[in-house]
Amino acid sequence: MNPLASNQPVLRVLTLVSALSLIVLLVACGSSNSNPPTNPVGFSTSSLSGTYVFTSQGYDAVQGLPLNIAGVLVADGNGSLTSGTIDIVGPDVSEPSPIGQPLTGSYTVSSDGRGKATLKSSYTTFGLDFVLSSSSHGLVTEFDGNGGGSGTLDLQTTPITSLSQLAGPFAFSLAGADSNDNSFATEGAFTLGSNGSSTAGVEDFNDAANVIPNVALSATATVGSGTGPGTLTLSTANFVLTFDYYAIDATHLKLIETDLNQALAGDVFTQTGATIPTGTSVFSMSGGVSGPLANAGFLSYDGNTFTGTEDVNNNGTTLSQLGFTGIPSAVGPVGGRLIVNLSGFDPATQWVLYPSSGGVLLLETDSSNISIGAAYAQQSGAALASTQAYGMNLSAFNTTNSYAENDIAQFTTASNAFTGVVDISDNYGNGDVLASQTLAGSYTLDTPSTGRGEATTTANGVSYVNFNFYAVNASQFLILETDSNQIGAGVLQSQTPPSGSVAQARVLIVHPIVRPHGALKRK
Repeated sequence: MNPLASNQPVLRVLTLVSALSLIVLLVACGSSNSNPPTNPVGFSTSSLSGTYVFTSQGYDAVQGLPLNIAGVLVADGNGSLTSGTIDIVGPDVSEPSPIGQPLTGSYTVSSDGRGKATLKSSYTTFGLDFVLSSSSHGLVTEFDGNGGGSGTLDLQTTPITSLSQLAGPFAFSLAGADSNDNSFATEGAFTLGSNGSSTAGVEDFNDAANVIPNVALSATATVGSGTGPGTLTLSTANFVLTFDYYAIDATHLKLIETDLNQALAGDVFTQTGATIPTGTSVFSMSGGVSGPLANAGFLSYDGNTFTGTEDVNNNGTTLSQLGFTGIPSAVGPVGGRLIVNLSGFDPATQWVLYPSSGGVLLLETDSSNISIGAAYAQQSGAALASTQAYGMNLSAFNTTNSYAENDIAQFTTASNAFTGVVDISDNYGNGDVLASQTLAGSYTLDTPSTGRGEATTTANGVSYVNFNFYAVNASQFLILETDSNQIGAGVLQSQTPPSGSVAQARVLIVHPIVRPHGALKRK
């Protein structure tokens, strides 16, 4: 249903369908259960009030090529989006570039924290599906016929009005595709001065398992106005990448590439006070070249050696509780950069690590594959609660029918079972959406407890997904889909009633699962 206009490899920007087409698709695509049981948590339309940074990173509905959106929306607490800004970036579509465009729209929030937003600009209308964990944070999927993606929604606590607010050290994690639609990921670090220019920086690239390590980096930032984005340019001898950034606060920026060369998006975190923590961390990574892969597990560091256990879904082949070790081999030159050589890990043999306030950023830097993710220090005793409301995001790729899938769910646990609602958005055909499916499941926990567990689920009584989950703390969990025909990763987050909301700038990174090069989404 997207009016794709060009087959040139250079990235261009999206001109999409009208609001009427969006409404028709939401009514017509897929089946739904119009009255599934819900779990009231105390949310309402008034729970979304203020200025929020939103993102979605995924793929368009016709050719399965990258489609990234990011921006700021202003919610009035009564269901209207009174203002905002949106960037829409994707390949194989027509110009002009809808970057930094004014935004209006509407939204709803149900009592279980699930909501929908209609984002209107002069170029297109997008639908976002979300689930709030509090009034200041939520998980997002694109939910329309244009395509599918996963991201976040965060209350903007500190807008950037001066470059001096950004003075200091930062690390970044970016993923997407290069100009030839190959899987592409990069991480690095730099320090900004009060004039918006950097001192010495470093960057590592993995372009479809072609690794370019330890490249000198310079960075330059500007400040936006109103709800408009600032810009960040990352320059190396190999690439000059230009991004818009939307600031949640001065320590956490959301990036979307706007130079129309590659298709990258991701996060920038401050490094002030950040180190690689000793003790146990929980990690998750996703990627792939010829086929998608995702892995998750536990990583321990004693200051000299890394040890851990890994669960992996490598193109549908699942392995559980693999033991591995990691030996640090190089430090620097800046940003706390650390190379780790792995033994027993599947499939990576080397990582580069960057400490940040948003977790330890991980990038595979060997020639066998590509994956990117993060590790988070685990809180002792963390586990899925026997009675608690949770929001869930899942980003996956189905290998049987070659489509990407992005799901949003809310459920409440009761002993070792849970019930709720899931909205499923896939790119099979021209963007199918399955709204309000009744979600049910059961789970088991590791004995003795490690914070790990295994879950099986149904949607509208039909087998849905199996996944493992890994507790970072009492409120945040990484998940890994363990099905043989679908590879997925995502997050679970406990829900806090609106009256107890606290800003959450340090949330788990949501990366989309990688679609193998050349796979199309057609019926």
